[in-house]
Amino acid sequence: MTILGTEAITRRFGDLTAVDHVTMSVEAGKIFGLLGRNGAGKTTLIKMLITLLPPTSGTATIAGFDIVRQPSQVRRIIGYVPQLVSADGALTGYENLHVFARLYDIPRAEREKRIWESLDFMDLESVAGKLVRTYSGGMIRRLEIAQSMLHHPPVLFLDEPTVGLDPVARDAVWDRIKDLRANYGTTIFLTTHHMDEADELCDYIALLHGGNLAAIGAPADLKASIGGAEITLDDVFEHYTGGPTESGGSFRETAIGRRTSRRFG
Repeated sequence: MTILGTEAITRRFGDLTAVDHVTMSVEAGKIFGLLGRNGAGKTTLIKMLITLLPPTSGTATIAGFDIVRQPSQVRRIIGYVPQLVSADGALTGYENLHVFARLYDIPRAEREKRIWESLDFMDLESVAGKLVRTYSGGMIRRLEIAQSMLHHPPVLFLDEPTVGLDPVARDAVWDRIKDLRANYGTTIFLTTHHMDEADELCDYIALLHGGNLAAIGAPADLKASIGGAEITLDDVFEHYTGGPTESGGSFRETAIGRRTSRRFG
């Protein structure tokens, strides 16, 4: 069953077409990866899907709700974890979740249960009373995912979920992402520049190039599409996007990435 679909969705900024007539669909309960070089249109597409940016033309639906005509309904059924740190370091983990429970209008009688269930699920119960500024990078990311899942949204958007994390912390976040899908049936839509992450987590992948959908499919099928037994997802990325995964972005993009890494580190 399709839970998220776009139909010729397009966004222009003056003469620049950031996303160009992208049509795709995401099945419920799957982990879907959006890949592309910096400037390919990933962030613009996500901002449209989460109703932060209106499309110039075309549209999309999430769980049957139209992002243009029914934005408030869309916001109620999605969770979003941005790339930059969104937890408040001056509050405890519990307090951060309590703030989000109120923002999501979770009934007062259910708040405590939801908060502690989320802390337990993300393995953060033991540090619930500690200030978030004392957390490790991996703990912060798990807390942010817990925040975004308090209202049990059917669709969760993760923008670079493991940016700035060490390998051990990355593995812990990977495990929680898999658990969300397995335990709650959550559909997860994520962006990443780590090809091993996409290969490990994603059921399907879409590659954007210059605002256009260059390829879409399961990782194994995308590898087979360019042939050879030794093909990797890095090879697929380079083939469809015209450049290696290590290609740099703008000064602003690099600065944001490094600032995020410092805060997680």
